[in-house]
Amino acid sequence: MTTALTLEAPVNVPTTEPPEASLAEALWQAWISLELPEGYRAEIIEESIEVSPTGRFRHAAVSNRLRRALEDYLPTPHVVYTDVNVIHDLQVFIPDLLIAPEDDKAELTADGLGLDVSCVELAVEVVSPGRASTVRDRERKRAAYARAGIPVYVLIDDHDIHGTVSILTSPSPTEAVYQASTRVPYGKEAAIPEGAAKGFVITEAITGPARD
Repeated sequence: MTTALTLEAPVNVPTTEPPEASLAEALWQAWISLELPEGYRAEIIEESIEVSPTGRFRHAAVSNRLRRALEDYLPTPHVVYTDVNVIHDLQVFIPDLLIAPEDDKAELTADGLGLDVSCVELAVEVVSPGRASTVRDRERKRAAYARAGIPVYVLIDDHDIHGTVSILTSPSPTEAVYQASTRVPYGKEAAIPEGAAKGFVITEAITGPARD
């Protein structure tokens, strides 16, 4: 007896390929999975993950003096936060200081990883030594914070000549620039022109004298 085998054409079963992850999504997933040694922090800034050490003593001293002075100055219900994640479109910023409403629960991201950038009224960076640090704070974060619409960006920079304070306002998110800026040397007063800290003055008592 002969058995006939019928060969059927293979059936093409449609498959759904998972969509290719965008760079922003890939960076976000990588950031979430990072396990850093103590003393380091990671941010997503302008399409890259940047890992940096926590600040030196000088950095901490300036930050602490500014924080204490702002806490005494700010009207309720605003507070100063340090070392908190700020989330914007799958980017993560960790300003040295920021001002936001005290009732932050409404502004927490759904996953609880940080504050939504929309509640940040002012961000401060105290520049650390080294080219990577200065470029990050002077250029990359300046663009990222403007793109995110943070209303006021304060940059305290020991390494700009003999020390300067820059106050940047009027962000243009589409251009990633601040349209107004004031830059004064250490020893002269730098006043916050708007927001919850309007009228607050950064002086030599916070920055210390001009650097050599």
